[in-house]
Amino acid sequence: MPFTTFTEYLKLEKNYSEHTVTAYEKDLRSFAEFCKKEYEDDSIINVHYVQIRNWIVSLVEKGLQNATINRKISSLKTYYKYLLKTKQIEASPLAKHKALKTAKKVQVPFSQKEMDIVLNAVEFKNDFEGVRNKTIIEMFYATGMRRSELINLKQSDIDYTAKTIRILGKRNKERIVPLLQKLEAQLKEYILHRKQIDNQKKEELFLTAKGNKIYSNLVYRLINDYFSIASTKVKKSPHMLRHTFATHLLNQGADLNAVKELLGHASLASTQVYTHNSLAELKNVYAKAHPRNKK
Repeated sequence: MPFTTFTEYLKLEKNYSEHTVTAYEKDLRSFAEFCKKEYEDDSIINVHYVQIRNWIVSLVEKGLQNATINRKISSLKTYYKYLLKTKQIEASPLAKHKALKTAKKVQVPFSQKEMDIVLNAVEFKNDFEGVRNKTIIEMFYATGMRRSELINLKQSDIDYTAKTIRILGKRNKERIVPLLQKLEAQLKEYILHRKQIDNQKKEELFLTAKGNKIYSNLVYRLINDYFSIASTKVKKSPHMLRHTFATHLLNQGADLNAVKELLGHASLASTQVYTHNSLAELKNVYAKAHPRNKK
């Protein structure tokens, strides 16, 4: 079943990324295949909630996590909202659906010690890739940007005069973050090495050794490799550096609204997930410092 008009709506009107649109379409096709198999009809426009509920049951039986199932249902919800908007249906079959309960996962950020080991003790080769890799880690930790934002960062987004970095976030929402002195020095060193690689004067800031735009797996792999030296944490990803950026700022007393703006969150609720780490640090300081806790 084609979903072309819906995916165009997501791209053009909602400004969703290519990755998000692909994920939505994949979820819709999965449900359509289920309907074809169980009800001999792959049209999912005029379905009833019972059909969706049976799909949910089948996903649970396959061993999918509740969070994954909720994401798939979220794709359906967006689709039926679109059908309502375009007057193709009169009511959404998911109008009264309640999301499955999920356990809240505590994301443990890298500690200050782990960051110091990677940035100050780990040896980076003094060649293009070595300097680039350290610059990428510095960029993540200094700005809290997303992996996709770093990959799409352009040379023109760095304003050395104003000491700022322009970041184009989700749904083309732009934000400006400060360019820290250490990051600036690292960037300038990287640019010197970059000139030897880039023969075509590409706009993208970060390149592969062959002069092409860097890609998602490369960024993930380099973060995982370097932090495996300093950390025993199971999850070592670019997103953990985003968590670390936010948590360390909050631990140092940064205002939650300021961190929200730096992260590019649409609502404060999205930023508040980082406060549990800050609270843990505050409890530790409180336990050591409060007079009533002295034995």
